[in-house]
Amino acid sequence: MDKVDRNQAFTAPLYRPGRILSTLSFPNAFCCSNFKKRGIFCTQNNDDYVNRRFNLKKIRTGDVKLIQELNRSIILNMIRERGPISRSEIAKSNNISPTTVASAVQELIREGFVQETGVGQSNGGRKPILLKFSPDNHFMICASISNSLIEVAKMNLARDIFEKQTLNVKETNGQQVLASTLEMIDRLVEASTNMDRCIGISVVTPGIVDRHTGVIHYNAKLGLAHMDLKSMMELRYGRKVWVENDTNAAVMAEKLTGKYGGVRNLLYITVGDGVGAGIIVNDTLLSGERGGAGEFGHTSVDRSGIRCECGNVGCLENYVSWPAVYGRIITSISRGRGTTMLSKASVTKGAITPSVFNEALNEGDALAVDVADEMTGYLGAGVVNLINLLNPEVIILGGELIFESSVLFDKIYAYVAKHALHVLSEKMHMYTSSLGQDAKLIGAASILMQDVFHFSLAR
Repeated sequence: MDKVDRNQAFTAPLYRPGRILSTLSFPNAFCCSNFKKRGIFCTQNNDDYVNRRFNLKKIRTGDVKLIQELNRSIILNMIRERGPISRSEIAKSNNISPTTVASAVQELIREGFVQETGVGQSNGGRKPILLKFSPDNHFMICASISNSLIEVAKMNLARDIFEKQTLNVKETNGQQVLASTLEMIDRLVEASTNMDRCIGISVVTPGIVDRHTGVIHYNAKLGLAHMDLKSMMELRYGRKVWVENDTNAAVMAEKLTGKYGGVRNLLYITVGDGVGAGIIVNDTLLSGERGGAGEFGHTSVDRSGIRCECGNVGCLENYVSWPAVYGRIITSISRGRGTTMLSKASVTKGAITPSVFNEALNEGDALAVDVADEMTGYLGAGVVNLINLLNPEVIILGGELIFESSVLFDKIYAYVAKHALHVLSEKMHMYTSSLGQDAKLIGAASILMQDVFHFSLAR
């Protein structure tokens, strides 16, 4: 496994030979049979998405509306990624007629997604008018919900946060957490004088979430089961709502807006209040039959171990999550173990937080080191299992516990390098999240935009 700086930029190519449609939007059969003559190709099959989004029978008979939608997506994506760009360059690059481009651009300008911005250089005729993406004319409301923290943000179409509310919660009543979330969203909505410019609301949360129906089937920490959050929120706000697992959203954010657009096999592991995995295999997000793929924290590492709130025993989450780490620290202190974490906690109103733990760990505090060794041993073993099962090209470690600690990252890296199958790990890379603490909110935005505009957000 190649050793890399944990903050080093990943330089995988964003484009392969030929013009590539979003591999998360169109399958091989669809692209090759219908658009190969135009030089447009897909690299990976994703029948489920396409069958939900498009009627293939209509496409094969040349449905004009669907072709227009495809052209619009290609044109808008090119303006977003390569603008300022001229209409003629868009037409030439995609083998789309200038008339089609002009019509689509006129519509995009009228809707406020694109604007004209000066003129370009002439190649013998009139100077072309250049186009650029307009991310600030519309916005979306995104929320991340857990049993310890609620975040609600108003974001533009570049996924920049320009208004954010946070609420620390100590609540196991999922209904109350949802009520608090809705109150925060209500405040954003009431303060917005231009809700007609809101393209939707996106919510991410831990647990088993059906991304197609917006139903939270199971969230152990919040005690939620079969909660139809999407329907309830759409009725409340009169806007389309998306609901997704938070770690799936994070891996989508890394794939679509981070540094890993060219990575086809990507694994995102988050460690915080809970433990989860977002999995992309061959450019396809694995969500499972009911949205439960990636429940990494509920894989058992000790069949005689700690009873989990999910009902199983020995779940990984009970050994490596922040509540588990915190519990071991407090138990050791109660037995007379000394630690600098107590003095450091005085500046956080007496609370030992992940930041306090990581600061002590970075300074070599003996208790922090012992706890970290035990925690990373369990987590490293779990990561090795995922490597041997999924064979990822890149693994991203995220979550509040990992993000702030190079020591934890290095310990996990060392364990993986030693124990994973060499043939699978020798060319694999491991990084911390490129999107920082806002990965889940950016993921919520990415999920929404991908579904609204049907294009890849890879830069």
